[in-house]
Amino acid sequence: MTAHKVILLSLAALVASSCDRTKEEKKAPPPPEVLTMQVKNSDVPIWAEWVATTDGYVNAKIRAQVTGYLVAQNYTEGSFVKKGDVLFTIDDRPFKAALDQAKGDLAQQEARLGKAVIDVNRYTPLAAEQAISQQELDDAIQAKLAAEAAVAAAKAVVENAQVNLGFTKVTSLIDGVAGLANAQIGDLVGPTGTELTAVSTVDPIKVYFVISEQDYLRWSLQYKSEAEMEAKSKDLAFDLVLSNGETWPHKGKFFFADRQVDVRTGSIRLAATFSNPRRILRPGQFGLIRTVVRTQKDVLLVPQRAVIEVQGLYQIMVLDHENKVSVRPITTGERIGSDWIILTGVEAGDTILVEGQQKVRPGMVAAPKPYVPSKKEQDAAADDKADAPKPKASSPPTRPPSAPAEAPAAAETGGKH
Repeated sequence: MTAHKVILLSLAALVASSCDRTKEEKKAPPPPEVLTMQVKNSDVPIWAEWVATTDGYVNAKIRAQVTGYLVAQNYTEGSFVKKGDVLFTIDDRPFKAALDQAKGDLAQQEARLGKAVIDVNRYTPLAAEQAISQQELDDAIQAKLAAEAAVAAAKAVVENAQVNLGFTKVTSLIDGVAGLANAQIGDLVGPTGTELTAVSTVDPIKVYFVISEQDYLRWSLQYKSEAEMEAKSKDLAFDLVLSNGETWPHKGKFFFADRQVDVRTGSIRLAATFSNPRRILRPGQFGLIRTVVRTQKDVLLVPQRAVIEVQGLYQIMVLDHENKVSVRPITTGERIGSDWIILTGVEAGDTILVEGQQKVRPGMVAAPKPYVPSKKEQDAAADDKADAPKPKASSPPTRPPSAPAEAPAAAETGGKH
């Protein structure tokens, strides 16, 4: 083979190789993979939440019933006490002396009664024989009656002295947690003075919240009878979100609605009760209370990650039957946990992008793969089916400045965020 032919063959091979590379470079890349789901209709519980404060189920103010000097504090502040436990001791010496004096007076009156009984027994046969006048017998009988009354009065004085002596032991009226002592040993205390302390029953614990008059009427008027409304109220289950953002593990039950609407705020005060077995919750704590107020039928629910926000407007990416991407403006409703209710823009059966939106543009063809929720999301969905969904607060509740215990209710959870 001549050198000329070798050169020609080499040039032909180079040209063929260059053409192959050009074809490979012009070959289109594969469509980007995206995760998709089909939009379906579902029934969604709608939650509402309100500012809430805790209070003791029973709050007993402990006061001295007699006037005297404190000589002992018999409990530890903040500890659990039982009904009848001695909390304070008042100097009992004056009361013991008063009891002794009352007993002495009673003995005197009983002696006088004894003499009056003897006189009546002696005079009765003598009067029958007319040995004495009837007037003398009548006087003896009246003296006996007066002596009996004096004995009864003396017994009452003794009983009162015993009660006052008992009041020198200031006891708890209920089982509960005892608060700070407001009096010190050596202080002069009495019925008109400051309360010595307070004891609160905290298991169960009451949680107060207020709702608007409109919400109250909306809830009440949907039932045909008071019995039906009371039955439905008892079926309500409340969640309590604490100030650290955690949800209290025990469900609350409806307790009562106040007898009147506050004319200043146009709201009505309600209360729920929560189990508090370890007495962690204490009166005066602040949080949010929430419950399901209605169920919205046949709504379109999509994951929040599928919704795109652009300058305050909401969009969603949709695949058609050819897997081409388009962008649709949408209107959102309440937010339920990590999902959003879609009011307009998509329909049941549409295929939407849940993940991978950043890989595609309108008009591009995508390679769809089914979106599979994580185990955490699946567990949350299972909980939602067994019970009403628990939307996580966007941030822990914080106490507003100068907020009263019965601050007006917050709006329903959900909506645009």
